[in-house]
Amino acid sequence: MPGGKSPGRKPRVALIFGGRSSEHGVSCSTAGSVLRALDRERYDIIPIGITVDGRWVLEKDEPERLAIQSDQLPEVDEKGTAVVLASDPGAALVSLDPTAVPGTLGEVDVVFPLLHGPFGEDGTLQGLLEMAGVRYVGAGVLASAVAMDKHYAKLVFQAHGFPVTPYTVIKPGAWERDRAACEESVASLGYPVFVKPARGGSSIGITKVSKPGELVAAVEKAQQFDPKVLVEASAGKAREIECGVLEGLDGGRPEASAVAEIRYDTSYDFYDFEAKYLDDEEHVDLQLPANLSEDVTRRVREMAVTAFEAISAEGLARVDFFLAEDGTLLLNEINTMPGFTPYSMFPRMWAATGLDYPALVDRLIQLALRRPTGLR
Repeated sequence: MPGGKSPGRKPRVALIFGGRSSEHGVSCSTAGSVLRALDRERYDIIPIGITVDGRWVLEKDEPERLAIQSDQLPEVDEKGTAVVLASDPGAALVSLDPTAVPGTLGEVDVVFPLLHGPFGEDGTLQGLLEMAGVRYVGAGVLASAVAMDKHYAKLVFQAHGFPVTPYTVIKPGAWERDRAACEESVASLGYPVFVKPARGGSSIGITKVSKPGELVAAVEKAQQFDPKVLVEASAGKAREIECGVLEGLDGGRPEASAVAEIRYDTSYDFYDFEAKYLDDEEHVDLQLPANLSEDVTRRVREMAVTAFEAISAEGLARVDFFLAEDGTLLLNEINTMPGFTPYSMFPRMWAATGLDYPALVDRLIQLALRRPTGLR
């Protein structure tokens, strides 16, 4: 069977990380944490980095090299031996050392795609793996693409009856063709608004806009990362709530983690990239479990699982909410490959639920090994 393990050896797991998106460094950091947690007695590990220009290279199994050092994000080593994944079902990695004949690195039983952002988390890599008949951790092509595009994720969630923050979309070319219409659409939301790349993550390229005169710079900043821009109304003083979801074992319903809340002081206008990855927690307080009533906690967990099912997600996801002062829960977004260091919210929520980091990594690989490729 394509992607199946040959008898008499351990499952071979290929970690793929880095990538062409602006979240390259975050992905590398995530990979370092997963490498550190993987049990070498149970799995053979092949670390594969994708450089910022899209080349696949064989990386060293050195987790410490991929850690964030003094606010410096790690990068894939561009000098590594080039590798390719055979496109025909059979799941073999081939090395392309220019000084030697191309050699097969062996079958791959499962890929753990640790890419964040476009060109990896958005269904593109998942489609390649489906074509090659390789099992992989996480959501499939459709769910990955929908979750990555915040515009279409909102459309799906609205169709399922979820309340979302009011928004408008500035599509590629619309800003140049009719800027006045775009500005009018944004003004209808009321200021302040948040301007963000529609298909981005880690809060990169996001700007809080408090008045019309700040809009142009914010849109142009977002367009540096994505020609499609999403503008959302502010949720005001709403609390930021998160919940993790894991695919159920043996076909059971997805499971929800303990619920967390993100709180930050006036040093930040919102939970931006620096607050997520570089802050020493002096200004950011991650409350786990969140100080919520039993009823709100129950609703968050139920909505998180329903959102997971609404986009046909698999494996894992982090679901983010706004809790308004009147108790209304707004579904903000779903992330099918959330930050995955031991200090990231998703693993921390599951640790609080009773599943520690190594066990979480192992469960995701086992889920992927059980799942076939193709239509399911």
